[in-house]
Amino acid sequence: MANFLLQLPNNFRAFSVSASTSSNGSPPSVPQSGGPVVLELPIDKIRRPLMRTRANDPQKVQELMESIREIGLQVPIDVLEVDGEYYGFSGCHRYEAHQRLGLPTIRCKVRRGTKETLRHHLR
Repeated sequence: MANFLLQLPNNFRAFSVSASTSSNGSPPSVPQSGGPVVLELPIDKIRRPLMRTRANDPQKVQELMESIREIGLQVPIDVLEVDGEYYGFSGCHRYEAHQRLGLPTIRCKVRRGTKETLRHHLR
């Protein structure tokens, strides 16, 4: 058996990856400390408070749908968790592509935030 040495840059940021749900079927909460975690969240659990403020490019959504069908989502959307609720402010085209494909979940990079952080995003 061969041994390999993996060298990472000093500024490499580690994060946890999880795809489990809690015992009651709801998405897991993000740990209190540390950086973001990548989770597969139910699409209907992500609130999109700015969804009606702009329109998505239909061509870009279509291209993403084709890509997601073929190779899956390559870049998770960013989601803010505040008091167990998930809020998405970016990844609009990827989110819509998942909705149109009828996919029940989407991969998210989740960061924990406070109500003040949420208020800042809503301005």
